[in-house]
Amino acid sequence: MQQQSPPEQFDLAAMVADLNNLLRLKTTVIGMKLFATVEEMAAIPKIRRPTATHTTDQIVSMASRLGWTVGITADDLVGSQCRAVIGLAPQDEKWLAGESYVGVWHGTAEDARKRQEALDVVPFGQYKALAVSPLSSGRLNPPDICLVYATPGQMIILINGLQYTGYKKFEWGVVGETACADSWGRALKTGEPSLSLPCFAERRYGGVPDEEMLMALQPSHLAKAIVGMKQLARNGLRYPIAPYGIQNDVRAGMGVSYAKK
Repeated sequence: MQQQSPPEQFDLAAMVADLNNLLRLKTTVIGMKLFATVEEMAAIPKIRRPTATHTTDQIVSMASRLGWTVGITADDLVGSQCRAVIGLAPQDEKWLAGESYVGVWHGTAEDARKRQEALDVVPFGQYKALAVSPLSSGRLNPPDICLVYATPGQMIILINGLQYTGYKKFEWGVVGETACADSWGRALKTGEPSLSLPCFAERRYGGVPDEEMLMALQPSHLAKAIVGMKQLARNGLRYPIAPYGIQNDVRAGMGVSYAKK
């Protein structure tokens, strides 16, 4: 039997320092990790356990807005939707029907079912718990994914960093409500960088401000983006993006920003 190599470790504190220097982020960058047993989750240093019932959006924001390290099981979450996205509840026929959304988020039962079927979710059965923590704490090293909240201007520089080498076109979808399936659900399921427009629930219960988007990505992808952003900064392509002026002759600016160095 082939022995598995240990997961790659990262200098997470240095990565966060680089991100904040490059993007001037307002919100704490966090990590998210799934666990096969509750005991593994509970062993994380200084982990907090909820005493009330929450949405996953709230748990994520306890880490990103308050700086807490929080661990949960299915019993800590309000319902099957939050649980199913992170693989802590079955994505069964009852869940797929989405009956509670008919007449609320969708006009017909068919619309509700189509939305449920469109969600990217972690397959059920492998995990029993999940933890979130500020990335710089190093308590989840490595996390399964990192969560970066950023404005559109910050986010495009992060994406440009990902594309600096090994270019690929990113194609992301919008499921609407339950947009956590577009971010952490998709990233946990596929391992691919996943961008989302946080939905009503994330903003109402998770406190995500109007101007923020969310990128969920593996730490190796985040490290790649940082390398790319540093090179872009050396080329004069950095955040904040200084407005050039809509009435100025553009040729001088274009010569600096787009010409070969």
